[in-house]
Amino acid sequence: MALGDLMASRFSQSSSLAVVSNHYDDGASTQADDDVVDLASQRRDSEAASSSYGNAGTSTTTSMAYLPQTIVLCELRHEAFEVSVPTGPSDSGIVSKWRPKDRMKTGYVALVLCLNISVDPPDVIKISPCARMECWIDPFSMVPSKALDTIGKTLNLQYERWQPRARYKVQLDPTVEEVKKVCNTCRKYAKSERVLFHYNGHGVPKPTPNGEIWLFNKSYTQYIPLPISDLDSWLKTPSIYVFDCSAAGIIVNAFIELHDLNASASSGATRDCILLAACEAHETLPQSPEFPADVFTSCLTTPIKMALRWFCTRSLLHDSLDYSLIDQIPGRQNDRKTLLGELNWIFTAVTDTIAWNVLPHDLFQRLFRQDLLVASLFRNFLLAERIMRSANCSPISHPMLPPTHQHHMWDAWDMAAEICLSQLPSLVEDPNAEFQPSPFFTEQLMAFEVWLDHGSQEKKPPEQLPIVLQVLLSQCHRFKALVLLGRFLDMGPWAVDLALSVGIFPYVLKLLQTTTPELRHILVFIWTKILALDKSCQVDLVKDGGHTYFIRFLDSLEAYPEQRAMAAFVLAVIVDGHRRGQEACIEAGLIHVCLKHLQGSTPNDGQSEPLFLQWVSLCLGKLWEDFTEAQIIGLQADAPGIYVPLLSEPQPEVRASAVFALGTLLDVGGDAFQEASGGDDDCDDDEKVRAENNIIRSILSVASDGSPLVRAEVAVALGRFAFGHKQHLKSIAASYWKPQTNSVLNSLPSLAHIKATLPHWCERGECLTVVPLLVQGLCMVHHYLMILLNILILASLMML
Repeated sequence: MALGDLMASRFSQSSSLAVVSNHYDDGASTQADDDVVDLASQRRDSEAASSSYGNAGTSTTTSMAYLPQTIVLCELRHEAFEVSVPTGPSDSGIVSKWRPKDRMKTGYVALVLCLNISVDPPDVIKISPCARMECWIDPFSMVPSKALDTIGKTLNLQYERWQPRARYKVQLDPTVEEVKKVCNTCRKYAKSERVLFHYNGHGVPKPTPNGEIWLFNKSYTQYIPLPISDLDSWLKTPSIYVFDCSAAGIIVNAFIELHDLNASASSGATRDCILLAACEAHETLPQSPEFPADVFTSCLTTPIKMALRWFCTRSLLHDSLDYSLIDQIPGRQNDRKTLLGELNWIFTAVTDTIAWNVLPHDLFQRLFRQDLLVASLFRNFLLAERIMRSANCSPISHPMLPPTHQHHMWDAWDMAAEICLSQLPSLVEDPNAEFQPSPFFTEQLMAFEVWLDHGSQEKKPPEQLPIVLQVLLSQCHRFKALVLLGRFLDMGPWAVDLALSVGIFPYVLKLLQTTTPELRHILVFIWTKILALDKSCQVDLVKDGGHTYFIRFLDSLEAYPEQRAMAAFVLAVIVDGHRRGQEACIEAGLIHVCLKHLQGSTPNDGQSEPLFLQWVSLCLGKLWEDFTEAQIIGLQADAPGIYVPLLSEPQPEVRASAVFALGTLLDVGGDAFQEASGGDDDCDDDEKVRAENNIIRSILSVASDGSPLVRAEVAVALGRFAFGHKQHLKSIAASYWKPQTNSVLNSLPSLAHIKATLPHWCERGECLTVVPLLVQGLCMVHHYLMILLNILILASLMML
């Protein structure tokens, strides 16, 4: 049984509060179950609403709103149930391609600048005054050689801000041989990582009609063409190219034609090649002094500065704001409590939102979630399109993006930028002045809350979802953002899939490292929804030590049992079929935590909430399933004795879960049990026999249970026992099988006379109590168990 899969099909499909039925009814209506309300749970919710979620700002949000008590475990879980539910990320089905298949990193960057300062290309006619700035440096303010070197170093620093761990190679006015050498070096050391090739061709002619770019000879007396096919053969794949020159679209077209030709000529894999170009094939770069000469590069590498300079000329502040103050914006880009950090944060949220709303999700994943540097360049590319289109110049890319320069989120950016800029003079004049944050994120959260009140799966997804994820980075907005995110995930698996696609996973994984108590309940709920959809996240949780977060929550008595049941579910999925997860949870003491709460539960205690008992039992059952070391710990802690009272619980789900846990406590590995216990002497064998004897006795006490769910679990548990001792049962069946009798029961002789011929395992007589109990149980659990007994005996005879 795949536990997470079961939860995905039952736990996450409904938001209604339904009573966990005490009796399994084949004819029960699903609609009727959905309409029944647990009044006791509602009463507890109303008492906890103000304390647990009162800070959320909504009166309808309660703890139980995040725990739909959907009836679970009512299917026959062992009839190939795993086939019907996806177990992890797949190419089809409800689990989408939210997890990037191949994380990529840009390891090497080649910066090729062909400026030839003070010498204009023959095909360029410049206006006067003309754009002159390169990397915000006036090349005519110093000696040409020094200016070229300064510009190259500045561009290097600008790129390092986006990818500090990459290795950079700068080539200033290079020859073809120098470019070839640097390209081969980058590919050699980058190996399978991506290589970035940035080309500034402001000092050379436009690309040729064949797509060749221009370089220099050693004496700088000639322009030398470099075919795109040569450049592509040197850099290979994966790679990303930035071409900042007039008619750059010619190069893009040449690349596309080259790759199409290669793809048709061979059956090899498609090359991973991304292109960013400053303009289309028939266009020339803007020359207005309003812009820098390398306006495209400035948008890609210094987006905040470029955006503010362009916006100031169009803002109501243009008469009162000194443009030179933009270079003095206080703060750091990675400090969100400063003006510069706030602007960068808002810009990232706006561009992410635009991209997520206009791009197909698979393309969004590739360009904005796979590679840190590529994501930064494409966010800034959206700004380049907006700014350069105002100068009748259209940047292009491959893969091609739809137009975004008129997206309404740019209005939100303009508003936020204007509010921040209005504080700039006072902040520059008085460094001790307090910066007032923009209301941008508060307004966007309000818009998202409005969508939650009226949205549904049939309506357009909320466009603020990427902004909600950005808000999780801020402590002042984090709680409300998590509550709203929880409400969204509670709308169904489709909502969880959307949130994962936009990039929620690394955010909520990192939040498990926080110790803020008010976040614990909603974080546990969010992870319940995620794991109910995609079990594969168990690997990430164990790798980052996230399992300890849920163990602490499970052991906490402050939360309601329903909330702790969610933590038990998360832990059950973490250990479900995952050996590393089982080992990590054992090291963290999960077995003793679960047994402590099961042992301390009484009929009048809040811990005896059926859902809590059910998932704690399932968690333990999955923890020691096919894991001998965990089974030994459970037996040493008297787990069978602790589970006995649960077999008398009124809820069939609790009884079935207890039987499941007892059944998985049986060892089916034989000798592995003795090896794990540290020896193979008779004492160990005796203890094992006595323990299994007690477990079988306990399981058989509910063999005639009124619930088919419980009886099915009894059958599976007895089957595990029979499989674990198949050699002994085979010998007994072979010795005392009477083919002439018609009844299976009559074919088994009185077990009181078979001691003399039993195998060595039973020579001391311990199995004389176990085997009759097994036969008794097989006789009691209806006709399908009789079929199991016949198959067991016939299979044993065929193996002789």
